[in-house]
Amino acid sequence: MTDFSLMTIFLAIGALGFLFLLVSLIVGDIFDWIGFDSGVGLDTSHDFGVFDSRVIAIFLTAFGGFGAIGTSLGYGAAVSSLFGIAGGIAFGALVFYFGRFLYRQQASSSVTEQDLIGRSAQVVVPIHANQIGQIACRVGEERIEKIARARDGAEIKTGAIVRIESVTGDAVIVSVDDGEGYSLFSEKNNN
Repeated sequence: MTDFSLMTIFLAIGALGFLFLLVSLIVGDIFDWIGFDSGVGLDTSHDFGVFDSRVIAIFLTAFGGFGAIGTSLGYGAAVSSLFGIAGGIAFGALVFYFGRFLYRQQASSSVTEQDLIGRSAQVVVPIHANQIGQIACRVGEERIEKIARARDGAEIKTGAIVRIESVTGDAVIVSVDDGEGYSLFSEKNNN
């Protein structure tokens, strides 16, 4: 192979990787979008994985670029390919770890029933006898408001501290707190 055709091949691989990266940035993970990762056992549990199309696109772009650099320095196909592989792995790993870091920083807003049961809450809309009202409590940094019913059907006034005993659909069943529930403003303790 001549130096020109080797340079052309590396630049074409880099350009193809860059084009692949642009498409990935617009539509997200292409492999997930077309269902490729789940069909071949590459499922990354909805996390940023090694086989994410953006990581592969960066690898291809860096491989082509570093391979072209190796060629311009006068190295042959084998050494230039090693330059490309080293550059591709380095930049692919950088994008992989940065993407994984960003995905782990995402907060989950899902609060489970177990997060609520046993927690203290404050009545924000009075619970009239055998009717519904509303309570508010904190789970971590999140303020949760729920429709509430009194377990014994009694009236509970606004501002009263109650304990969440169970969850039924969108509503919670509460009773007046005896002081042994979890704090309104701290994490749930293991009592």
